[in-house]
Amino acid sequence: MNIPKLALDGSLPLWRDGAPEPDGVHAQTPPVLLPFLLESTAPAGAVIVCPGGGYSHLAPHEGAPIAEMFNRAGIAGFVLHYRLAPHRHPAPLWDLQRAIRLVRLHAKDWKIKPDHIAVLGFSAGGHLASTAVTHFDGGNAQAPDSVDRVNCRPDAGILCYPVISFGTFGHHGSMVNLIGENPPEPLRMSLSNELQVTHETPPCFLWHTANDQGVPVENSLQFAAALSRCKVPYALHVFPTGPHGMGLAANDPVVGAWSGLCVRWLKALGF
Repeated sequence: MNIPKLALDGSLPLWRDGAPEPDGVHAQTPPVLLPFLLESTAPAGAVIVCPGGGYSHLAPHEGAPIAEMFNRAGIAGFVLHYRLAPHRHPAPLWDLQRAIRLVRLHAKDWKIKPDHIAVLGFSAGGHLASTAVTHFDGGNAQAPDSVDRVNCRPDAGILCYPVISFGTFGHHGSMVNLIGENPPEPLRMSLSNELQVTHETPPCFLWHTANDQGVPVENSLQFAAALSRCKVPYALHVFPTGPHGMGLAANDPVVGAWSGLCVRWLKALGF
């Protein structure tokens, strides 16, 4: 199998002939993956990182620094530049699902364990990651594109101060950018991911701060409760205080512990 060729900037286009346009909006900036691979010869787990930004932009401090942190722990990383407004659902989800399929298809080439691929997201990127762990398929065996034949179920989810709900505690701006100001009720409910957890949802790691003013902690609490009801393994860490959008939180000795906790949780899963 041929290893996909990277662009001059080191990125990997998700689609060779251009991304599908479910919303009729042409992508001025095509969705890409930025690989952060390991030099080790032994296969390792991988994490696909989705930066936050309200589905309007991507926060730089929630991208490359996170993948580099996982590299230091012996885990491969990929940063996903997914489509943003004016693109609407399902374009961002298709981008993440395509990224999972690509990484799994080329796992041997990149020395990655194909059954140890996690998705991680911050804030609205956390909504995207939580959508991926609750909306997935086994691939289309009849698809002409070999990537589309691959299963897109993540093996783990890491949700960092995530937007989960488009209900009472949801983030209105993220919802508007993704599905519009007054979305149809079935669509709004289908993307309120605390309502979409099943026993097939993979294990998840969540963290939040209790006084997050941007995205209420209830988003993580409700998702964790849904995981518990479905008996899906999870870890939930709620830190006492800290603003929204902390990323690695390297300057906070309390909240900054999340990355080490996360790595140990992944290692326990075999990553």
